[in-house]
Amino acid sequence: MTAAFCLLVAVLLVFPGLVPNTPGRVGSLLETFLPWLGLAVPVLLVLALLRRSPLATCAVLLPATAWWGLFGGLLLSGGAAGELTVIQHNISDVNPDPAATARALAGTDADLIAVEELTAPALPAFEAAMAAGRPHHATRGTVGLWSKYPLSGVRLVDIRPKGVGEGWNRGLRATARTPYGDVAVYVAHLPSVRIGPATGLSSGPRDESAGLLAEALAAEPLDRVILLGDLNSTLDDRGLEPVTSLMEEPGPGFAFSWPARLPVARIDQVLARSATVTRVRSLPATGSDHLPVAADIRL
Repeated sequence: MTAAFCLLVAVLLVFPGLVPNTPGRVGSLLETFLPWLGLAVPVLLVLALLRRSPLATCAVLLPATAWWGLFGGLLLSGGAAGELTVIQHNISDVNPDPAATARALAGTDADLIAVEELTAPALPAFEAAMAAGRPHHATRGTVGLWSKYPLSGVRLVDIRPKGVGEGWNRGLRATARTPYGDVAVYVAHLPSVRIGPATGLSSGPRDESAGLLAEALAAEPLDRVILLGDLNSTLDDRGLEPVTSLMEEPGPGFAFSWPARLPVARIDQVLARSATVTRVRSLPATGSDHLPVAADIRL
């Protein structure tokens, strides 16, 4: 029985797409927390040793090898520094001290800083904190971008799911004129998902919004693209496949960002196309329910 469970865990790790998304989008839920399936390995090892079963003990190598093949590289601290350092942060619209969050982000060496849930009362604090080091900025709705380099071609990216009113603006696009050439920068905040015992994972609006974002990315005329955003899921979630299929896999680092008090998943993403995200990392808490995520990008 233990050997059979080892095989099952290994199969789920390598082929999570075999788990259907109906009912309750169970497949996406598994993919969202896929790295944590590795916790089954030590449990299975203990069971195998207690049963004194050579077969079960050897079988534990299956999920252990599968997990290491998928996620072992993320444990590496390597990854070369790039030409750009960027930060992605959902600052929370109920942040008790957005000015302190702004100062914390401004105190980093990031070339580009993207934020979501930027409220009108919080905007002046960000403008003041960023003015000296990042004089170029753009905002659309509740998303914003601050840059050391000039920004042009700023426009709204409409990622509203059906039935959402015009006041719901969570996407922007800008061209950053860096010393290394022009780069299209997208900032996006996809709709939240809900997890419940009766409904499972409810992600319909998020998935629809991801499709709209993917359309904008696919139509982008510039070769080099950086996407910074709260995508409200991990990169393993099949619901984000329209977006992730257009971008390159980021470099080492789990960089769990949510929830800030006990991070279990990275739902704040930094992705690139015709460029390489060489490493990602979480930064200290700022008063938001998300941690900031920093990344180095080689152009």
